[in-house]
Amino acid sequence: MSRFLSGRYAELVPYVPGEQPKDNKYIKLNTNESPFPPSPKAVAAGREALEKLNLYSDPSCYALIRAVSELYGVSVECVICSNGSDEVLSWAFAAFCCEGRPAVFPDVTYGFYPVFAAQNGVPYKIVPLKEDFSVDTGEMKKEKGTLFIANPNAPTGIALKADVIEEIVRADPERIVVVDEAYVDFGAESVVSLVLKYENLLVTQTFSKSRSMAGARLGLGFASPALIRDLETIRCSINPYNVGTVAQAMGIGALSDNEYMLDNCREICENRAYTVSALSALGFEMTDSSANFIFVRHPDIGGEELYQKLREKGILVRHFSRPDRIKDYNRITVGSIDQMKALVKAAAEIL
Repeated sequence: MSRFLSGRYAELVPYVPGEQPKDNKYIKLNTNESPFPPSPKAVAAGREALEKLNLYSDPSCYALIRAVSELYGVSVECVICSNGSDEVLSWAFAAFCCEGRPAVFPDVTYGFYPVFAAQNGVPYKIVPLKEDFSVDTGEMKKEKGTLFIANPNAPTGIALKADVIEEIVRADPERIVVVDEAYVDFGAESVVSLVLKYENLLVTQTFSKSRSMAGARLGLGFASPALIRDLETIRCSINPYNVGTVAQAMGIGALSDNEYMLDNCREICENRAYTVSALSALGFEMTDSSANFIFVRHPDIGGEELYQKLREKGILVRHFSRPDRIKDYNRITVGSIDQMKALVKAAAEIL
């Protein structure tokens, strides 16, 4: 780093994204992208929007928010749009955490949470997962800070039931609970509807996974009108044009073709079931995933060694090299059935 970097960022450890190879020689199962293209309606809407790039995008995202409210059954005052769900999560750390109200999240979860806390200069507390990698809801309920719960959790894929999350939200009305639903469409229960009931709940979703739009960078936040106004204050103080014209148009197109998304999710769930069964037959152990990835280990080979050997065979998976209890695990994105068969074949050869 240079001698000009502000001292407040001297110890900042940035989030490390999954590898994005510059060629096509790999089967990419490391970044939880969809194996399917975006909806044809989304592509058509985005192509039409290209002709308007001489103008700034709508800072209010009015048409997109209206489409979201109609599909999800919430008022337009309960929705905010972001440049990927990471952006609205970052706003939440800035808006709802402070010295007396730390961020609270599990020890094994989305790796961006501690980065958001450090970037925004707020303290955070870690609550260990249980031995089976499930969220310790009893301990989370006791915390007074702002809770961040990825549901399903990443990288474990384990989901909490909606009524369990509601219990956590209801337990302390003076504490905000942020539920990150990036992977909710692959088998978990959404709690978006609960924002109409609880003013201390914020739910985030993304178009990156189930709607096949990772490259568009489009996310959503759902909350009470008061919380949305708080987030709007942060957004408009940083970048009021945070969502581009093409992304807004593609989002509207994708929402108008919801059945396309549901069909893709059903196929991914079928491919997940196939992969779980095939890898289990090879002796792999894994968590019960409700996401578009599985979290696996094998008693006869270390996680990093398996990752390297799969890479040599042209298959990328995600290995977290932290020296803790997940070092022998790999997170594997569920792709097309042909990709998953190639993975199983390669794993069998390595074993």
